[in-house]
Amino acid sequence: MDYGSSRPRSHLVAKVLVAASLTALCMFILRQSSTSTTDLFAHRQEGVMHVLVTGGAGFIGSHATLRLLANGHRVTIVDNLSRGNMGAVHALEEIANPGMLQFINADLGDRKAVDEIFKKNAIDAVMHFAAVAYVGESVAEPLRYYHNITSNTLTVVEAMTAHNVKKLIYSSTCATYGEPTKMPIVEDTEQVPINPYGKAKKMAEDIIKDYTKASSDLAVVILRYFNVIGSDPLGRLGEAPRPELRHMGRISGACFDAALGHIPELKVMGTDYDTKDGTCIRDYIHVTDLVDAHVKALAHASEGTVKVYNVGTGVGVSVKEFVEACKAATGVNVSVSYLERRPGDYAEVYSNPSKIFRELGWKARYTNLTESLSVAWKWKMAHPNGYGDARSNS
Repeated sequence: MDYGSSRPRSHLVAKVLVAASLTALCMFILRQSSTSTTDLFAHRQEGVMHVLVTGGAGFIGSHATLRLLANGHRVTIVDNLSRGNMGAVHALEEIANPGMLQFINADLGDRKAVDEIFKKNAIDAVMHFAAVAYVGESVAEPLRYYHNITSNTLTVVEAMTAHNVKKLIYSSTCATYGEPTKMPIVEDTEQVPINPYGKAKKMAEDIIKDYTKASSDLAVVILRYFNVIGSDPLGRLGEAPRPELRHMGRISGACFDAALGHIPELKVMGTDYDTKDGTCIRDYIHVTDLVDAHVKALAHASEGTVKVYNVGTGVGVSVKEFVEACKAATGVNVSVSYLERRPGDYAEVYSNPSKIFRELGWKARYTNLTESLSVAWKWKMAHPNGYGDARSNS
């Protein structure tokens, strides 16, 4: 009887031991997997550049991240989502290979958080996109722009210095030039910004330049964008600003919203400028071309130098011409109302991009405005309410 009663207990003990062993093994594997993934970002890997993309949940930053991932780079996105879109991050996560993309929700105004990000991640280069970027809003809330753009850029540069990160590609703007008396704009055109957005960006540029003079091993490229349009040609990403920001956004977004009926009409600000048809003239650069410029800048950045390039097509297009192209792209005869000028706007701004072609071999490829808008419209039709409402393209 003693033997008979002990046998079931022995089986039970054996089963418990096996179960405990399997549980411990699973926990060990999970811990190892988690540690390995963390280590990929915390340690450098030969042949893989780890790029920190600030504002990577935004329109331009997400497209840049897409390209960096396609080029085999490891990417850490830092974004506080005040203007960015988590839907764009999710779209990138679906595309990225394991261990190649991580998202950190953090504010660049938080110096301690920024320092921790650099401390815990082996960053090789920074693409600094994060910024509020509406001219009208900057006039109404100037301090917000100086904090968000100028002060936050200082924080990023300080963290780079503290953690020995040497490459910086800085997202600047043609707004730093103000309203030049001579067109097209070249990199040596005097910078006399007329709104807080342009002034804050110029201050950030000056901080970077002054620091580089004192630190001979920093490699910096400053890219001054003109007006960005378009979307990923393969339809993976697009532009999806928050509804409450639509009234301040890009003209392409406003035109699409009018075509979709989200807003009753497209409002054109100013018809009395000294231009060919009275409306503002701008240089519209496709986001894919812009990202191309960043990739070339990253490859050519050299220690101890600050290179500055205009990124545009070199062609000025009036707002009225843009509206006609948008109507053709959408197939919708959008209603348009003409209003007074918007505070802080420039009459005519277009680039001479010959320097970036000469030195980096970059040239805009997506120069047909109607075609570029047609691709962006296709994405918008598939996502009429942004990333949260994707529809089939069929």
